[in-house]
Amino acid sequence: MSVLERVGLALLRGVDPERAHGLAIRALQAGLAPAPGPITSDRLACRLAGLDLPNPLGLAAGFDKNAEALSGLARAGFGFVEVGAATPRPQPGNPRPRLFRLTEDRAAINRFGFNNEGMEAIAARLAQRPRGMVTGLNLGANKDSEDRAGDFATVLAHCGPHVDFATVNVSSPNTEKLRDLQGKDALAALLAGVMATRDGLDRGIPIFLKIAPDLDDQGLVDVADVARATGIDGIIATNTTLARDGLRSAHAGEAGGLSGRPVFDRATRVLARLSQLTGGDIPLIGVGGVEDAETAWQKIRAGASALQLYTALVYGGLGLVREILEGLDARLGEEGFASVAEAVGTGRDAWL
Repeated sequence: MSVLERVGLALLRGVDPERAHGLAIRALQAGLAPAPGPITSDRLACRLAGLDLPNPLGLAAGFDKNAEALSGLARAGFGFVEVGAATPRPQPGNPRPRLFRLTEDRAAINRFGFNNEGMEAIAARLAQRPRGMVTGLNLGANKDSEDRAGDFATVLAHCGPHVDFATVNVSSPNTEKLRDLQGKDALAALLAGVMATRDGLDRGIPIFLKIAPDLDDQGLVDVADVARATGIDGIIATNTTLARDGLRSAHAGEAGGLSGRPVFDRATRVLARLSQLTGGDIPLIGVGGVEDAETAWQKIRAGASALQLYTALVYGGLGLVREILEGLDARLGEEGFASVAEAVGTGRDAWL
């Protein structure tokens, strides 16, 4: 991490977390953030659900909710970027405060509630996104919608022409009863509608499903069954958790989804189990506690074909992207792997 970035992070941690997040977005817009450009190598280059990526490390949804910082993010070194979540209509989300740093735990709790400017504003920005940048959109549902399942298809129909992939997000804990859509029958019906909408677009794009780390084993079995039956292109494991095991921070009792270091073990076990259940037939994207090259390596060995992070940036800054990728590249070489794909799932049994 550069001295400038270290100073910037220290200043941001001195202000309200949500305000700090807004300042980070503005810094990216102004070109003030680290911009190493594409980070790749023969070992890091990979393919995910038909998408050619320069490297396997992506930015998770939630950082750039409204697709406002795409130019800056295109230069930050990520292999792919996911924006959103987007809902059909704009909505303010839950009352503030709704974002909390758990510094002692290298974690965060949020209860944003899908605050965003709506699909029309987001689609307009996505239409102008930097070329060559693999960009996806997290699909959400309005809190007061009478047809939440239909909302996902509505956003996809409107924004799909401007993205490379889309993610069905039924795993946020911050919209009441949203996680009920992870039930087998409800999920199958929802995904059938989304896939039909995808098939109606001018070009096919991969559809991913983002799941919660709090599903029991039968829930994971159901997810794997539905994923196969509906033909989705990948599963993102996982979203934030409602668990609060072993936290030290004064904010540990805040309502919302927990992300960061404490989620790593739980999310990686879910990832490994899904890898076992799907037999490697459905690509998995590992997210939850990725903060250095070692945690990235463990996710890949547990079954992830690609990775995402977000909360670690609060503590390590965007310079972390280069650090993780250079470390991962070196580790692949040390272990005798010529590519990320060769290493996927090779350590899965240790997590089962």
